[in-house]
Amino acid sequence: MQPSFQSKLPDAGTTIFTVMSSLAAKYDAVNLGQGFPDFAMSEELISLVNAAMQNNYNQYTHMYGYPLLRDMLAEKIKLLYETSIDPETQITITPGGTYAIYTALTATLQPGDEVIMFEPAYDCYLPTIKLNGAVPVLIGLQFPDYSINWDEVRNRVNAKTKMIILNSPHNPTGAVLNEEDIIRLKELVKDTDIIILSDEVYEHVIFDDKKHLSMLRYPELLSRSFICFSFGKVYHCTGWKTGYCISAPQLMNEFRKVHQFNAFTTHTPTQVALAHYLKKPEHYMTLNAFLQEKRDFFSDLMKETKFKALPSFGSYFQIYDYRLISNEPDHEFAKRLTREYGVATIPVSAFYQSGEDHKVIRFCFAKKEETLKKAVEKLMQL
Repeated sequence: MQPSFQSKLPDAGTTIFTVMSSLAAKYDAVNLGQGFPDFAMSEELISLVNAAMQNNYNQYTHMYGYPLLRDMLAEKIKLLYETSIDPETQITITPGGTYAIYTALTATLQPGDEVIMFEPAYDCYLPTIKLNGAVPVLIGLQFPDYSINWDEVRNRVNAKTKMIILNSPHNPTGAVLNEEDIIRLKELVKDTDIIILSDEVYEHVIFDDKKHLSMLRYPELLSRSFICFSFGKVYHCTGWKTGYCISAPQLMNEFRKVHQFNAFTTHTPTQVALAHYLKKPEHYMTLNAFLQEKRDFFSDLMKETKFKALPSFGSYFQIYDYRLISNEPDHEFAKRLTREYGVATIPVSAFYQSGEDHKVIRFCFAKKEETLKKAVEKLMQL
């Protein structure tokens, strides 16, 4: 007899990323769906991991993270954002950016708390809110530029509002926060107990000379923020699942209470290697130009198709409108595109709880040029 129990996530099924990647494999399609590069990562960084293993950095390291790595991150933050961070009390290394997000939410949310989040949204936010018994308050970004309606946000804030989740550069849309957003955010949270969770895993993937407006730039926002990052997105090693979280000391103390009873620590040889690799800022300072070149290359190719590009100012992704081709629901169009034309994408309705459909799909351009060319040759047949 099977045990009877109540699911904590009764509506959760297989993610759209798994569905589309499986379809891509079945039909031998060019996979521009899931957000990972298909080009090689740094041989130097791989060698540094091998060296760390050979030098016996194979046991647990500090729960907060390898000390030199935290020191190097503090130096990086000072360089980029002119903010002083204490690596002992404000930085924790985690098994990936998603883990950092999950831990921040779990450390602070109580049943009945309300969390404001914007859709379309990265898919881990909503289930984690629900797992903690909190209530998601969903606000749609304004189509087609995916900007935040701050008047609506203010109207949705009440005594139960515990947290606001931000993501910039944004997945899946490529939108980024601007100075007006920061002004409105500061006004909104002033003299409140609202916590900010800022998902900044694409901090170095920002284009067209725009500035990444990290919560790390603003002391009054940093004091109430969990800021989550991913090494995988910076160094083209998403499979390493290594990230980190930065916060004010009192918030980080709560974060570490959860972390110590979950992963406890993160893969040691990787941390040792990253600590040494971070000594060369050019490894991350050149990433925006490298990926903008790929965005522009893909955009130029796509001008020969019937797809219409929406602006992408950051991330691995660009959204394209397909209404000149079809009026199908986006999930049906994306599946047909995979089956019949051999290109896998992600339907943007999958990033909405309601399945809101603007007839747009997401392409990942963090691929080799030959991969992008092959995909567009197929798309030109539509």
